[in-house]
Amino acid sequence: MARSLWTGAISFGLVTVPVKLYSASSRKTVRFNQLNAATGARIAQKRVDSSTGDEVEYAEIVKGFEIASGRYVVIEPGELEAVQPEKTKSIEIEDFVDLAEIDPIFYDHPYYLAPGPGGAKPYRLLLDAMEAAGKVGIARVVIRQKESLVAVRPMGNVLAMATMLFADEVVDPSTIEDLAGLEKIEGTEKELGIATQLIESLAGPWEPSKYRDSYRDAVMAMIERKASGEQIIEAPGGEEPENEAPADLMAALKASIAAVQARTGDAPAPSKKKPAAAKKPPAKKKSSTKKS
Repeated sequence: MARSLWTGAISFGLVTVPVKLYSASSRKTVRFNQLNAATGARIAQKRVDSSTGDEVEYAEIVKGFEIASGRYVVIEPGELEAVQPEKTKSIEIEDFVDLAEIDPIFYDHPYYLAPGPGGAKPYRLLLDAMEAAGKVGIARVVIRQKESLVAVRPMGNVLAMATMLFADEVVDPSTIEDLAGLEKIEGTEKELGIATQLIESLAGPWEPSKYRDSYRDAVMAMIERKASGEQIIEAPGGEEPENEAPADLMAALKASIAAVQARTGDAPAPSKKKPAAAKKPPAKKKSSTKKS
């Protein structure tokens, strides 16, 4: 049974909707512990002074912000508390925007909002109103002493909430050196047509259940086999081959389409070009006979 992470209320205008916050994701990352290969015992992490090598008690540790190599500004706990956001129990909606206006790069972590005690009716009203308006609520909320920008949107019979990156946290792609000059490169019309055909051959409805983390599945299967006593053969080491760009882009695109068609059983799209006319065989020469 899911447990709520936070309780509070959505507020917009003079309306208040009591809500409870639930995580909308359950990470399936395979986690390992560090062990001593000789003894099999877990490795303990210690806080050590880098200058003396001595272990430091937690109570003696302070926070420091590095302003130059080896130079830190020390921040005391009381000083940090003075600038922390005010603890509130409210998701303050500041604006309503169209969902299509929000680039997915801004989304961080998903949550669900459920109605709190006595909040079922205003919750349903807000859900239906946002659905009818086709809008997403942009709000601020303080959770675990951190202020977050969030997007609240209707998703079926539940209000979903996603924490978001602030604008200055999104990396400007113009700072990526490898993208310089890319806008000057253009493919031919034929290459674009073949690439579009390849995309259309792979197009289909979004079915999230068909995608799985194959690496995690393989690791868990290996762990189960090892736990049951099976001997695992290690793969030989070696450097991974570098991915090279295909020498012939058109050939690679056509081969990709053929592979998709072979897998799906779809026949290739008919060509729009007219077939070349068959060549007529050369006329036979008449043989001439000389009179004697």
